[in-house]
Amino acid sequence: MSTQTEFVRAPNAFTERVTADGSSGWPVEPGRYRLVVSKACPWASRGLISRRLLGLEDALSVAVADPIQDERSWRFTLDPDDRDPVLGIRFLSQAYYKTDPNYTGGISVPALVDVPSGKLVSNDYPQLTIDFATEWRAYHREGAPDLYPEQLRDEIDDINQAVFTDVNNAVYQAGFAKRPEAYADAYHRLFARLDALSERLERQRFLVGDTITEADIRLFTTLVRFDAVYHNHFKCNRNKLTEMPVLWAYARDLYQTPGFYDTVDFDHIKRHYYLVHTNINPTGIVPLGPDLSGWDTPHGREQLGGRPFGDGTPPAPV
Repeated sequence: MSTQTEFVRAPNAFTERVTADGSSGWPVEPGRYRLVVSKACPWASRGLISRRLLGLEDALSVAVADPIQDERSWRFTLDPDDRDPVLGIRFLSQAYYKTDPNYTGGISVPALVDVPSGKLVSNDYPQLTIDFATEWRAYHREGAPDLYPEQLRDEIDDINQAVFTDVNNAVYQAGFAKRPEAYADAYHRLFARLDALSERLERQRFLVGDTITEADIRLFTTLVRFDAVYHNHFKCNRNKLTEMPVLWAYARDLYQTPGFYDTVDFDHIKRHYYLVHTNINPTGIVPLGPDLSGWDTPHGREQLGGRPFGDGTPPAPV
């Protein structure tokens, strides 16, 4: 990471894994775990998309937090009595402190919580979705895609690392920079990588191979927030997504795919960023735009070939 970059993302403090053979101490069991997310959060949205594409809804329940946190962390004010009906808690921090009463770090989503004990198992968002694709196979729906195919894993991992460093995280580094040099560093890395991705996607429908993979999910969750938040709020304003033809068509292709559009909530996205980041937006005014109708327009990416779900099928409608 550049020494000029001031924003440093905290490492994930809880990295236990749920495994098929139970060797981790946390065996895969349907109904045992609850995935806590915010639809505003790009890292949590990865988990929502993966769960939908793989058909894990019956095996893994979801708690959706209010997009607006307070000083006590992510809260369950969207549920009756402001309490998650399964975990019985009002704030996600309660699961963190039940695991480690002395924990002093941030409270982040996604969070995988063990329902019987109420303890947090993991907030390790990069590993969670890979485990959904691999360790939870026994509970995948019939026709589920292979989001992390073994023969492509090295290439997916390489793309994911580049996208994380220069896209997923760079927008935050630009947005929270406190010095012009740090902002410029993140800004230039971001758009250089987006240009390189545009070149790659001009020739192929998806990032790796000819089907949707983990790599596409990770890029999509930043792209879908770009014009609504990052372009203005985080000053990533060389271009809007709608002004980058290849990436705009690619993002629309994914958005119009079942499992993607049905996990996106632009209202949650905008209210979270513009109301929570008071240091960036002290007025608390949430923009009325952008116009979202373009997300449903034809993208033309079918002409590049590719099969979104490989030999599988799309998930059933919500």
